[in-house]
Parts: sequence; structure tokens; C-alpha cells
Amino acid sequence: MFHETSMARLQQGAGLPIALFIITVLTLLVAGMAQLQQAGSESVSLQIQSQRAFFAAESGAQVAVAEVLAAGDCSAVTGSVTFSANGLSGCESAMFCNSVSADIDGGPAEETVFTVRSDGQCGSGSDLANRSVEVRVR
Repeated sequence: MFHETSMARLQQGAGLPIALFIITVLTLLVAGMAQLQQAGSESVSLQIQSQRAFFAAESGAQVAVAEVLAAGDCSAVTGSVTFSANGLSGCESAMFCNSVSADIDGGPAEETVFTVRSDGQCGSGSDLANRSVEVRVR
């Protein structure tokens, strides 16, 4: 009997520290998973903004190329475009043009080569994305 009584006293209170340890470990796991979920959400949002900025830059480059080809001069390029379409609303594109005359194919006359650059920007703050597209046209 003496032996059974001393064993019962040694086992008293062991459940509480084990329960606290398990609760602490589970709390840390839940907090870590929540942090991973938050980082994943931010990454997806920034990726979407990046794609939108690329398409804004691409659209701006197409506008600038059409203006350059219609006028035959870089002065026809408007400075920027703000988009209002559903997919690009809140995005803008700044367009730049540079021209160089060069003998490209070895012919008797020099040709004008236009370099059009479009910088697309979407979002704001920590969700801001910028992309650039450069096109050469002759």
C-alpha cells in the first residue's frame, strides 16, 4: 500500500503542464499558418497588379506606335494615357518616343527608326506595380 500511495502522489498535476505545452504548440502552429496565408494573399495581389501594369504598358505602346506611324514623327505621341476599361481601371501608361535616322538595309536612303517606350503603372502604396515595354518601328 505504501508503494501505491507514493506513486499516486508522483503522478498528480502532470496533466496540466502537458496540456499547457500542447495548447502552446497548437497556438504557434495556427499563428504560423495565418502568417503564411497572409503572405500568400499579398503575393497573389501583387502578381495581379504586375500583370495589369504589363498590359497597361503594352496598351500604351500600341497607342504610341499608332500615333507615330500616323504622323511619321515622335511629336505626335501623347504623354500619357489613363485607362478606364474594367481590366485596367486605375492604371496609367506614360509614353516616350525617340527617333534615329540610320542606313538599315544598305540601301541608298536612310530610314527613320522610332523607339517607343511605355511605362505602365497600376495600384498604389505597397500594392504598386510598374512595368515597361519598348518597341522599335521603322
